[in-house]
This record gives sequence, C-alpha cells and structure tokens, in this order.
Amino acid sequence: MPDVTAELMFEVLKSIQARLAQVDGKIDEMKQEMSALRISQNAARQEITSVFQEISGIHATLVRHEGRLDRIEQRLELSEATVR
Repeated sequence: MPDVTAELMFEVLKSIQARLAQVDGKIDEMKQEMSALRISQNAARQEITSVFQEISGIHATLVRHEGRLDRIEQRLELSEATVR
C-alpha cells in the first residue's frame, strides 16, 4: 500500500473542492431555471384566469340578450308554432 502523504491528501481535497464548486454552480443554475419556470407558470395562470373572466362576461351578456329576446317574442306574441 502506498504511503499516504500530505501532498497526496492535498491533491485529493483539491479535486473534491473543484467538483463541489461545479455542483454548486449546477445547483445555482437549476435554482434560476426553477425561478424562471415559476414566473412563467404564474403568468400563464394569470392569462388563463383573465380568459375565463372574459368568457364569463360574454356568457352574462348572452344570457341578458336571450332574456330580452324572450320578452320581445312574448310581447309580439311570437312562438315557435307560428314560425313553422
């Protein structure tokens, strides 16, 4: 078994330190990517919410118009039997 010297231990520790620095760099990159994904996801969620609100507004308008048309048909005494 070769003799373990201080120089050999120092070289091994330097190698481990270099690899840990690489791991730290990769972890920092992943954190930044996760943050960007979260921001993107929140933006998409807000966009979907605004689309649903817009659709809800359109639906409410259609319901109001349908009610108005029903009242107009009743006032004019229109029915599906007369239309056929």
